[in-house]
This record gives sequence, C-alpha cells and structure tokens, in this order.
Amino acid sequence: MADALPYKIAVLVFLENAAGEHLLLLRAKPPNLGVWSPIGGKLEMATGESPFECAVRETREETGFEVATADLHLFSVIAEKAYEGQSHWLMFLFRCRRPVPSLPPDMSEGRFGFFSRAAVEALPIPETDRTALWPTYDRHRDHFVALRADCAPGMPVHVEVEEITPAPAGQNHA
Repeated sequence: MADALPYKIAVLVFLENAAGEHLLLLRAKPPNLGVWSPIGGKLEMATGESPFECAVRETREETGFEVATADLHLFSVIAEKAYEGQSHWLMFLFRCRRPVPSLPPDMSEGRFGFFSRAAVEALPIPETDRTALWPTYDRHRDHFVALRADCAPGMPVHVEVEEITPAPAGQNHA
C-alpha cells in the first residue's frame, strides 16, 4: 500500500509552434526545479475548476497564449503514486491543437524554449516524463489512455495501462 501522502490534481499542456517544436519550461521552482517540462499547474479545487478550465487558465497565465477548451485534446490521465516521495498526483495531459505563435517571455516559474521531439530526449527532464509522459504523448496524443505509475523513490518508475481508447483509423502512433 502506498504511503499516506497528499494527493494533488494538475494538468500538463503540450504546446507546439507552427514548425512542430514543443514549448517547454525550464522550471525555476519545485517540483521539477532545474528541468524542462510542459507547462501546467494545479487545479483550483476550491472553485470547482475542471481540468479543461485549468488547462486554459495555465496556458494563459504561463504563456500569455489564449486558447479555448475546443483547442484542447485530453489524451491521457495518469495517476502518479509517491512522486519524488512527496505526494501523489493525478495528472490530466492535454495537447493543444493550435500552434503557439512565438516564444513566451521568461517569468518567475522559469524560461521557455522550443525543442524538436528528438531534442527533448537530450534535455534534463524529470525521470517520469522520460519514462511515462513523453512515450505516452508519442503513442497516444491523438486518442486517449489512462495510466497508473508507481514513482516510489529508489525504484524504477513502473507504468501500467488502465484503459486505451483507440485512435481513429490511420492515426495510430504506436
């Protein structure tokens, strides 16, 4: 049984420019201090914010880019147990269908960069992003998958698929 840790609910938004490069944030604050990751943040649970509303808000707050819920595709939900040994996370992963027009300015959360998918592999990124989030994006970004990941410190990240909704014909990225 997992340790009694706080459970946090958050979103990550995978954004690209017109060239297909991914917008990533070099985080200046924990969690993920000093590593590159997609933008995102915690749901405002006190207001009843939905994951889609959170993704729209976080995109606007972190990048200045205005998107609507119709611009977003929810491609995964992942439950991470014992992330960094500090908390459990329920993460909603979105792909934005509209390209980001330009690199956002630096902010208190960190600085931005655009990277090809191949370049992401050489960046310092969280281990769970390397073993779970990016492979999930690669395989399932056009449909939906629910995952469970055990991120207990000192152990390899173990990911289990709980459900996959197939992609429409001709859109399988596996």
